[in-house]
Amino acid sequence: MGVLKVLKEKSITNFMVYGIGQGFNLVTPLLVAPYLISVCGEDGFGKISTGLAISFLLIVIIDYGSDITGVKEVAVNRENKQKLEKTVGTAYIAKALLVTVVLAFMSILYLTIPYFSKEKELYLLALPILVGQFINPTWVFQGVENFKWITILNILSKVIYVAGVFCFIKTSNDYIYANLWWGLGMIIANTIAFLYLKNHYEISFKATSFNEVKEYLKDNFSIFSSQAVLSLQMYSPVILVKLFMGDAAAGMYAIVERIVVMFRTYILLFFNYVFPRVCYLLDTNAKKAIRFWKLFNGANFIFIAIAMLLLFVLSIPVVTYFKAESVNEISDLLRLGTAIPLTFALSAPLKQLILGWNYNRQYTRITMIMVVVNLTGIIAVMPFYKLQGVLVTFIVTEFVTGLLFLSVIKNRLKHVY
Repeated sequence: MGVLKVLKEKSITNFMVYGIGQGFNLVTPLLVAPYLISVCGEDGFGKISTGLAISFLLIVIIDYGSDITGVKEVAVNRENKQKLEKTVGTAYIAKALLVTVVLAFMSILYLTIPYFSKEKELYLLALPILVGQFINPTWVFQGVENFKWITILNILSKVIYVAGVFCFIKTSNDYIYANLWWGLGMIIANTIAFLYLKNHYEISFKATSFNEVKEYLKDNFSIFSSQAVLSLQMYSPVILVKLFMGDAAAGMYAIVERIVVMFRTYILLFFNYVFPRVCYLLDTNAKKAIRFWKLFNGANFIFIAIAMLLLFVLSIPVVTYFKAESVNEISDLLRLGTAIPLTFALSAPLKQLILGWNYNRQYTRITMIMVVVNLTGIIAVMPFYKLQGVLVTFIVTEFVTGLLFLSVIKNRLKHVY
């Protein structure tokens, strides 16, 4: 009966609305990547992917944990206007300081460091992505479970990106503009959504003090640190592959990564959908929270398992779609990579509980240790096992991370029942 009650809630409707927008997020790379590879080549695609990976690493600094603690604070205090306004206002002022520092520092770095300066146009034109992320109000909409506006901004930003790529990238030298259109799409869509947020929820930034911003940066440092190292795990491999194996290998890895990360991104998006409700229910009714958690995450794992089986079987047609030259080699890598979303689909739900129950310190410690192990392993195995070694390292470390998360919360889970 409890399950039926959950199914009757607005959660299903919200999930369908949210799913439409996230579908654009997942499909967009599949539409754009073959075109970019055909126009810019695997080398050019490797460069684009490296620039995008660096931007995604820097996004973590801009977010500064708001995608975790901010969502939780908004979810718990959604009916308290004063606390909601304070949470949003403080976070945005802190983000403004962070994005200013990051833009200035990275601009200098791109212009002066030889590794970056030889492709400075590519990297500088990717900086609007950081501005777009600063404006991005998705974390607030997640907390109040306003999935309609998350869907609107996701669709709009991706439509702008796709239109920009297909209309303006016509020669191999145009690869430097690919990430610019990603950033412009974010800025336009997020600005519209931010204005709606400010007006609809009557958010004011005048009441926020310097001490509150300082306290925010101090309190969120732990979560920010863990998210930063997680981003290193997700986005630094393509940078390392480019550094040690060249642009062509980075392009091959980027194709596999683009396919696998599509499902990993889906799992993260699913996490973002379920997490606010899990936090809210854990704060009010732990048993109901666990029923909700098991229902949605169990169904999601079955979906991922079926999808990975199909991807394993159809790896050659999938790789062929991307118009790559080394079809068989990339296909073998893709088959191996299908294990990554499976392990991630096991660890991500446990992450919901470990954070929902405020085991932030343990989460940070586990995350940091496992990311260091992962990156060290990648560097160690790459000279001997090439790209296969990179993928196997990902699989092993993600599985072990899930086991460590479970060890932290297993007694709490027993207590619920």
